[in-house]
Amino acid sequence: MSKLTLGVLASGRGSNFQAIIDEIDAGRLDAEIRLLIVDNVEAYAIERARRQGIENLCLIPGEFQSKDDFFLRIAGELKTRGVELVVLAGFMRIVRKPLIDAFPYRILNIHPALLPSFPGLHGQRQAVDYGVRISGCTVHFVDEGMDTGPVIIQAAVPVSPEDTEDSLSERILKLEHKIYPEAIRLYSEGRLRVEGRTVKITGYRPPEGHIVNPPLI
Repeated sequence: MSKLTLGVLASGRGSNFQAIIDEIDAGRLDAEIRLLIVDNVEAYAIERARRQGIENLCLIPGEFQSKDDFFLRIAGELKTRGVELVVLAGFMRIVRKPLIDAFPYRILNIHPALLPSFPGLHGQRQAVDYGVRISGCTVHFVDEGMDTGPVIIQAAVPVSPEDTEDSLSERILKLEHKIYPEAIRLYSEGRLRVEGRTVKITGYRPPEGHIVNPPLI
């Protein structure tokens, strides 16, 4: 079976990008990252890619006539390199139709909240401000909305009255680094099937503890 080919989009430090690299290097994820695309010349994810010898490309949205043109270029670069699955790793833009149409149900995102609660920016701050007792992170397929695509897997963490945005973010990030590579692995093994808003997962028993049980078939 050939390795799953990945394209990663990032805007900043790329810690989830690094987590995926680490899982590949450890032999726990049978995948190959063909390309990193960033929209920020100062993104630390570029340095992570260089260290691994991963091709990287910086595309600045303001240099394109429209947002659709920007995403059309991204789609073209990914297609040219034979990318099968697109992974958003802290990519701070809403993906538009040209990229979604090029990779239907083949774009993943991770969000630092238990969707559909607290979509958009600063999910951890929203959780703290709202006073919830449980928060976490969600891996989902990407559609044209803001964090609205079908949920694949989630991980939960307790929230205490003493938590700040930073302290909660730190705990959630540790779980992001676990469940994002896991979702990619499930995709690579052909275990995911989307039915309406539900992602059904064949023969999967998540580890006891944090990961919320997905629907099984």
